[in-house]
Amino acid sequence: MARSANNAYRAFSFDIQSYIIEHMKNENLEHKRHTLAHLMARAVINHYPDAKPTIGPAIDNGFYYDFEFSKPISDADLVKIEATMRELLPTWTEFSHEEVTADQAREKFAHNEYKTELINELEEKGETITLYTAGDFTDLCRGGHSENPSKEIASDSFTISHLAGAYWRGLESNKMLTRIYGLAFDTKAELDAYITMQEEAKKRDHRKLGKELDLFTFSDLVGPGLPLWTPKGTLLTDLIMNKIETIQTRYGYQKVRIPHITKSELYKTSGHWEKFGDELFKVTGKAGAEFVLKPMNCPHHTQIYASSPRSYKDLPIRYMELGVVYRDEQAGELMGLSRVRSITMDDGHLFCRPDQIEEEIKNIVSVIREFYNSLGMLGEGNYWVSLSARDPKTKEKYLGGDEIWDIAESALEKIAQEEKLNYKKIEGEAAFYGPKLDFMFKDALGRERQLATAQLDFNMPNRFGLEYTDKDGSKKTPVMIHRAIAGSMERFLSVMIEHFAGAFPYWLSPVQVKILPIAEAHHEYARGIEKQLLSQGVRVELDDGNETLGKKIRNWTLEKVPYAFVVGDKEIAENKVGVESRDDGKLGAMSVEEFLKQMEVKELRAKS
Repeated sequence: MARSANNAYRAFSFDIQSYIIEHMKNENLEHKRHTLAHLMARAVINHYPDAKPTIGPAIDNGFYYDFEFSKPISDADLVKIEATMRELLPTWTEFSHEEVTADQAREKFAHNEYKTELINELEEKGETITLYTAGDFTDLCRGGHSENPSKEIASDSFTISHLAGAYWRGLESNKMLTRIYGLAFDTKAELDAYITMQEEAKKRDHRKLGKELDLFTFSDLVGPGLPLWTPKGTLLTDLIMNKIETIQTRYGYQKVRIPHITKSELYKTSGHWEKFGDELFKVTGKAGAEFVLKPMNCPHHTQIYASSPRSYKDLPIRYMELGVVYRDEQAGELMGLSRVRSITMDDGHLFCRPDQIEEEIKNIVSVIREFYNSLGMLGEGNYWVSLSARDPKTKEKYLGGDEIWDIAESALEKIAQEEKLNYKKIEGEAAFYGPKLDFMFKDALGRERQLATAQLDFNMPNRFGLEYTDKDGSKKTPVMIHRAIAGSMERFLSVMIEHFAGAFPYWLSPVQVKILPIAEAHHEYARGIEKQLLSQGVRVELDDGNETLGKKIRNWTLEKVPYAFVVGDKEIAENKVGVESRDDGKLGAMSVEEFLKQMEVKELRAKS
């Protein structure tokens, strides 16, 4: 609930009364969802008495419960389970609970090895064991339910959505269970609105559009989580990076390049070995030499800095790179471009003096603003900034002492205030080496996505013994700042594909203009138009197939290309093209020069 409460706090501009009201509302909704997970378990047992319930929590949009069934069930079975939930709901007039001993709990769930495992863990930790009962159903649970479900939960405010497979405790070595998901909100109207949004999300799914628009593919021979980029997808990536690099170059960033593997010592020194140990791809070289595929670029960049003596006059030194990193994610967690094993990082690291921190972070904020403005994502209410700090209760998870962290967090907060960023300090969201500013953007469906980031790091330079010579000749340690404008290119593109539903802005579209000659007699003129556009740097395709104009226009629409040039007898006679816009419909006949002038004006307006 912490993130939900913080979102409420931010949305209500720190009004304490409103914050408390919103917090209670969200907590009540979570309790309803948790209650419905229990209700669903009771309904499942009604129909499948030998089913074994395991764990059933509330989640962001509803609830789920994992079961072991003796025989597989299908989506068709969900209808009767949901109907039984509605029948049972009026009888659930209260939730009672009792504390029991581990032996009593084990006796109660003697038939269920999953509950027994949980009970044994609670006993080992010395935690209180509680059983909660509603109607005639008792479950092992920590609590957090509706006090009177029959009155508090509207019978039309929930639905069972789908089935999925899930390993017990999320471990592939464990048995595969059946997970039943449900959606739940305070009202039917909210539920219906969410379902409508989900339907739109399916249409925008980047995996579906990526295939339709020929942007990327996966191969069983290559392996899961390892995307292959087509020419159009590669161009899309290049366009994004070119935009970022063009902006950053004005702020003094220089491109570097590093290898894909490293000795394990590099990451043991940086702290990533311990942090990413389970996710590292390890490589054994000749004579047993131990290497790893890099999970991060930053330790390599420290070694470029360390390759030469540095003076205070040399700082800041700014590196940028489009570097591929690798993490051995579990197969069950991979999903399209959103979660992959090879990650193309828009990475940047700079090394500066403490007195340069403010200017450098502000420059990064300027780069972020310019880039996301070009995507139309900086409108009021479309983004906020998380000042991601460490959790004071678990300081042992982070590198460095209190003094370093206090200085770093204070510096970022001062910058956030001076830059008038809509920020909120969120404890527990910092990187393990330092605090950060995380830019949270809303996509076209209102979903919140963390994309750009600027991270302050006083720790890694110390771990690598990085130095510069100060004015007085003494040796000082530089500050390292990590920055990502787009972050993981795969994840960023999954967000952009869905945000734009594949209909990218003109500057980002792999193909900007499609030329559609009406008949073969118009091909020669169309090829001349194609050459003219290519000479002006426009990305263009000529559809000189034998289909009718109607079929060509349909194909152009499906490909989501921003503009189509229709070419026929009239256009040839007037030395013009018939311009159709994906977004604005028919624009009429104009010369290529007139079109390019309009695009130039449109681009200038977008920048302003």
